[in-house]
Amino acid sequence: MKKSHLIMLSIAAIAAVAAGLYLFNTQHPTPVSPNTDDLDKVEPVGPQFLADSAYAYCEAQCAFGPRTMNSEAHEKCGEWIAARFRQFGCTVEQQKVDVNGYDGTTLHATNIIARHNPEAQKRILICTHWDSRPWADNDPDSLNWKKPVMAANDGASGVAVMLELARLLNTQLSTPNSQQPSIGIDFVCFDAEDWGTPQWEEDQTGSTDTWALGAQYWARNYANDNAKPSYGILLDMVGGEGAQFYHEGNSKQYAPEVLKRVWRAARQAGYGSFFPRKDGGMVTDDHVPVNQFAEIPTIDIIPYYPNCPTSSFGPTWHTINDTMEHIDRSTLQAVGQTLIQVIYTEK
Repeated sequence: MKKSHLIMLSIAAIAAVAAGLYLFNTQHPTPVSPNTDDLDKVEPVGPQFLADSAYAYCEAQCAFGPRTMNSEAHEKCGEWIAARFRQFGCTVEQQKVDVNGYDGTTLHATNIIARHNPEAQKRILICTHWDSRPWADNDPDSLNWKKPVMAANDGASGVAVMLELARLLNTQLSTPNSQQPSIGIDFVCFDAEDWGTPQWEEDQTGSTDTWALGAQYWARNYANDNAKPSYGILLDMVGGEGAQFYHEGNSKQYAPEVLKRVWRAARQAGYGSFFPRKDGGMVTDDHVPVNQFAEIPTIDIIPYYPNCPTSSFGPTWHTINDTMEHIDRSTLQAVGQTLIQVIYTEK
């Protein structure tokens, strides 16, 4: 059950998962106590993240069509993503593997690994998934359930933010007297994340393991040939209209200090309203195998819509309406500038 919001009803216990892929919160999330740390007073640092540029990268991915597994659009878009990272000065590895989908289908997956400043010993991981959901199984109209999702938000937006970060970092390298971050970054685009068991399948037994297949392979086979990232940040659906990013449960469990660091960076950069200090749900996503198998403490920046009647992931999640019309530059800007703040305040 990829992206299953398990709502925390008390401090001592987590509510059981109801049937389906998510469970709505029936209570208002509990605010986290205000943080009066002096680090909140740090001024914004680093270059300006360009939301228009990220929007264009999102649009370019969608121009290939839905990037569903084993499709021509998927293969062409994967090559385009790898080429853009190379253009922006990264060393790029395309980790190819065949994995089995929930129904036994062989999926030809490619994890795209791009390293900025590969010689740096101190590194962080920024990751996302780049494939599209092959079925709009949460669409309000059941006639659309077996249509592919364009995945402008649920896939393309995370890649777009990462490409703009890579472009900015590369531009800074060639700009005289510009501030340079002291760390290296491993950008990883995971494949085969969104082939999880569809909602129409009656037997959901073991469905959790049918999601995040590319991340599972990457994490289980993680080779520390370079310096291991000290922590990771997963981006999932970071361009949606009206998005806010609450504290995600697995992130709090595996990487609470990273969560604090990133939410503080959002406040420092001036985007705290997009990152409220409130608890959302617990989500099964790519960061879970990264934490469990690669043992890199990693958080998930993923939206939470507590009042959305169709999904706590927002109204376009796994529907045919996940298109460019619902991508918001202000959301891309908030996430991108927050990551710039994280990168440029690392020591």
